[in-house]
Amino acid sequence: MHTLTVDELLDKENHTWEEIRNILKEGLNPYSIVSAESESASGDTLYRLQVSTKSYLGTVAYETGGIVFDHGWITLLGAGGSGIYGSLTSWNGLQEPASVPALWGMLIVAYDAAGGFFGLNTGRFGNDGQIYYFAPDTLAWEPTEKAYSGFFGWLAEGDLELFYQTFRWKGWQDDVRKLQPGQVFAYYPPLWTKEGSGETSRKAPIAVAEAWEAARDEE
Repeated sequence: MHTLTVDELLDKENHTWEEIRNILKEGLNPYSIVSAESESASGDTLYRLQVSTKSYLGTVAYETGGIVFDHGWITLLGAGGSGIYGSLTSWNGLQEPASVPALWGMLIVAYDAAGGFFGLNTGRFGNDGQIYYFAPDTLAWEPTEKAYSGFFGWLAEGDLELFYQTFRWKGWQDDVRKLQPGQVFAYYPPLWTKEGSGETSRKAPIAVAEAWEAARDEE
C-alpha cells in the first residue's frame, strides 16, 4: 500500500481546522488548545497516522499538541505538547519511545482524570470505526456510538457533567488542577466496587500509565 507524504495528507482545500475551532468556540465546555511541540512533530504525527487533515482526527493531530477539556478532566491527544502526556503516536505504538504499551485494534485518542480511556476502534470490535470508552467503574470497553467527529462534538458541547456524575465530587475542579501532566486519580475503594464512588472514595494521584494497565488487562 502506498504511504502518503505529509504534503499529500495536508488537504488544503478541505482542511477542517476552522470548522473545529468554530465547534470549540460555540461549545458549552471549557477547553484549552495546547500548541504542538514543533511543526516537525505535527507533520511526523500526521505521517505516522496516515490520516488526512480532511478528517477531524488528522486536523487535531496536525494543528495541536492536544486539547484539554473541562478544567483538565479530559485530555484529547494530538502531536504532543506542554502539559500533555504523550501523543497520538506514542500512545499507539507508532513511535519510540512509547508512552504506554499499545493496545491491539484500538487507536487511543483521549484519557480522563478518572482513569478512563477513549479509543477509536480499528478492529478490536469489528469494523464500526466508532469510539469506545474504557470505563473505570466497569473495567470494560463500552461503545459510545460516535465516530471521532461526533466524539469531538460531544467533548465541546456534550453534557460531561451527566456522563461523569458518579465519578466526580464536590470541588473536583480544584483537585484536577493540582494534577501533574500524566497523572490521573485512583479511587479507594475503586469505582468498580459497590462501595466506590466519586463522592465517597478517597482519591490519590497516580501515573496514567499505571491506570492504563487496567485497560490492557482486558486484552
